[in-house]
Amino acid sequence: MLKRKEFILGAAVGLTFAAVATAGGVIDWPGANAQEVSGRLVPSAGASALAFAPPQGAPLSFADIFDQVSPAVVQIDVETRVERPRGRMIPIPGFPPGFGFQTPQPEAGEEEEAPTAQGAGSGFFISANGFIVTNNHVVANATKITVKLADGRELEARLVGRDADTDLAVIKVEGSDFKFVSFEEAAEPRVGDWVIAVGNPFGLGGTATAGIVSARAREIGDSSTPYTDYLQIDAAINRGNSGGPTFDIYGRVIGVNSAIFSPTGGSVGIGFAIPASIAKTVTDRLMSGRAIERGYLGATIGTLTDDDRESLGLADDFEAAYIVDLTPGAPAEQAGLKLYDIVTSLNGRKITSSTELTRAVGQASPGDTLRLEIIREGRPQTINVRSGTRPADIQAAQNGNQPGEDEGQPGRQTPGAGEVVEGVMVAPISPALRDRYSLPETVQGLVITGTTPGSRAARIGFEAGMVIMVADQRPVRTASDLRAVVERVRAAGRSGVALLVRTTQGNRPVVLPLTAAAAE
Repeated sequence: MLKRKEFILGAAVGLTFAAVATAGGVIDWPGANAQEVSGRLVPSAGASALAFAPPQGAPLSFADIFDQVSPAVVQIDVETRVERPRGRMIPIPGFPPGFGFQTPQPEAGEEEEAPTAQGAGSGFFISANGFIVTNNHVVANATKITVKLADGRELEARLVGRDADTDLAVIKVEGSDFKFVSFEEAAEPRVGDWVIAVGNPFGLGGTATAGIVSARAREIGDSSTPYTDYLQIDAAINRGNSGGPTFDIYGRVIGVNSAIFSPTGGSVGIGFAIPASIAKTVTDRLMSGRAIERGYLGATIGTLTDDDRESLGLADDFEAAYIVDLTPGAPAEQAGLKLYDIVTSLNGRKITSSTELTRAVGQASPGDTLRLEIIREGRPQTINVRSGTRPADIQAAQNGNQPGEDEGQPGRQTPGAGEVVEGVMVAPISPALRDRYSLPETVQGLVITGTTPGSRAARIGFEAGMVIMVADQRPVRTASDLRAVVERVRAAGRSGVALLVRTTQGNRPVVLPLTAAAAE
């Protein structure tokens, strides 16, 4: 009992001393106004703020903002037709291929009703007269679009226009005096700024989540939207949020929710929104009934890698794009661009990657002159290209120059056919080889007929039927052409030769490692 009283008495004395010392300035307690001490950075909440008050600029709550903007956010339900194969064989598990039930063909004159699928997304009114912004992938191929408003009304909508290249679309409902929101054009969001995402996750209806801008100008590796530098946000975005708005703390639309990165299919705090600067330009054109037209080269573009730079003898910090493939008859081919031309600038704008070149071309108008500064076989040149109009289905345009699934017959070896250069057995394209590997007349180069077992070329994955079209930026047609390139590259002290190889999946850049020169 005595020890307990002594402890209490000691504690009381200690607290009294601490209070006196603080009042007299002996002890400096860390507080809201603490600054850098010996290199340690301590965030400050402001001179007069409470220690646990939000920092200046942060709202105490997002409730007022949500109340103001949520009437403009809608749920979008769509129906699409599902193609049903006719006369299809349904296999029986456990039986060999070819055994099963044949689905019946419809009788002559009989129309088989195609099944439908339902989907849902989000959108928002951008005008009082019923225009709604959403994602292209929400309404693409929809046969019926229904909009559910925040007040419970359900309205039929029609598609006004869509742009697959930015994943944006505009739909419209009949009526007027709808509550709407506006894109923010003047102020660019900064990394760390608050954001609020509003939408329809999993069909639950109007839902708000909050977070910050995590990054800007993100590329998400999706070639279907090559013109979009995404905002990355950590406000939760889930299935059904697509097409909904991302707001700043003033209730202005700074982005259109479009995609998430997730190993599970649910939100892990990495979401992507189309910036307002892109969305407004595209949706304004769609609302006015104008088509979205972009410049077009007709070329598949790659970005130089470290291996490319080393094999081509370029500086380690040299950045550029290069031509991987050309669409027959397209503007690039007509202007004289060649495979593996290195593009360093377009109309005076420096080009450091394939993305930059694609977007620079897209910003041009059809008919504009595109002045390309290139490097070909080590020498700078200028090529002027008259821009075309980017096709609506760019994949179809590109696939017209790609091998079919049954072409090339990779892996089919012809022992002894051709000459061996650095472990690769090659032969000029003869009529017999063109027929054997189903090579179009437009394909020129050296056919790979095999590789030396155990060689570096074999480990790279070269297969019979592939075609070496370009070596060190030079076209090759014979084994002597390739051998001369190899010797020139070896004499220059480089460790590999940059090749452009036609495969069954399209043209592919490959660096062929060189063997050490034999000692004399």
